[in-house]
Amino acid sequence: MTTFTTEETSEPVPLELATTARARRRGLLGRPGIEGALLLAPANSVHTLGMRFAIDVAYLDRSSRVLAVRTMRPGRLGLPRPRARQVLEAEAGAMERWGVRRGARITVQHA
Repeated sequence: MTTFTTEETSEPVPLELATTARARRRGLLGRPGIEGALLLAPANSVHTLGMRFAIDVAYLDRSSRVLAVRTMRPGRLGLPRPRARQVLEAEAGAMERWGVRRGARITVQHA
């Protein structure tokens, strides 16, 4: 099981990885929700066209530091972030609970 933490996360958060082109295209489309988060890599933008729920989106640089966090409602196009190399997605409100904010570093642990 893959998880991630930040400096403020009390417990590791379940993490799904989308590292193939097909997995990144699919993302969270068609799902009723997600437990934990989805990491798209490489990626520098996302959309919520066809999504069923609002999501939090964190844009990460090459060292997994958070550049920005946005909440996106369904049916939106996100602008590309030039320095972003990865995108972390979760249900709206989750990033704040986990301490994922601008400047935080995401640490991924593989089991």
